[in-house]
Amino acid sequence: MTESPQTAEPGHLTLRCGDGATIAYRFTPGKSPGVIFLPGFKSDMTGTKAAHLEGFCRARGQAYLRFDYFGHGVSSGAFADGTIGRWAEDAVRVLDEAAPGPMVLVGSSMGGWIMVLAALQRPERVAAMLGLAVAPDFTEDLIAGALTAEQRTALERQGFFEMPDCYGGEPYPITQALLDDGRRHLVLRKALPLDVPVRLIHGMKDEDVPWQTSLRLAQMLRSADVETTLVKDGAHRLSEPDDLKRLDATLEALLRRVEGQSDS
Repeated sequence: MTESPQTAEPGHLTLRCGDGATIAYRFTPGKSPGVIFLPGFKSDMTGTKAAHLEGFCRARGQAYLRFDYFGHGVSSGAFADGTIGRWAEDAVRVLDEAAPGPMVLVGSSMGGWIMVLAALQRPERVAAMLGLAVAPDFTEDLIAGALTAEQRTALERQGFFEMPDCYGGEPYPITQALLDDGRRHLVLRKALPLDVPVRLIHGMKDEDVPWQTSLRLAQMLRSADVETTLVKDGAHRLSEPDDLKRLDATLEALLRRVEGQSDS
């Protein structure tokens, strides 16, 4: 559920949290509604889709914001100390303090979970949502329910286990705190009182998150304006050239719909 970061970029801004942590972000001014990108687990604002969307928004004259969660990228903190709730707080803080006006939330993988949690806390700020290979409830449905005996023992003895990185990177810790906190933030167990337009895209060759997860999210959303696109040859990252073209077309249509609603 990760995306390899690109070369670190200069010129980011920071928000300071109450505990002294700092959240890094980049903001491109433009017209409303703005677009905000929420990256996936262990991904950051230099990833392919995050950077690509900045170019899309610049060309369209749209405001755009991308950021790093606590313990990710150039934000402060250790990744192992992060939780779903903490990362959702980061997204809400960015909405409150750095994102002007209504925003279209674009969430990738875990960012799709954070997108929903942020929208539930700030529904008045969210104009629409676009999810890419969304992974709500993954700590419970994809990790906790599939632990090996060795991983359970490690959690009991040291509070974490090392998860192999399927993309060839270093193993990373999955903590008991992450699993426990994720259980407190599940969103696929009850109806979600969100009424904005929602578009979901999921690859049917996704080996990290089953494509049925997007269908479950679509079912749980109260909004009647929800469309799900299944890409037969799509993998989890959805960052190939054809995937990015599809992302552009979907976001363009979604922005036009939101703009049309505001004009009526």
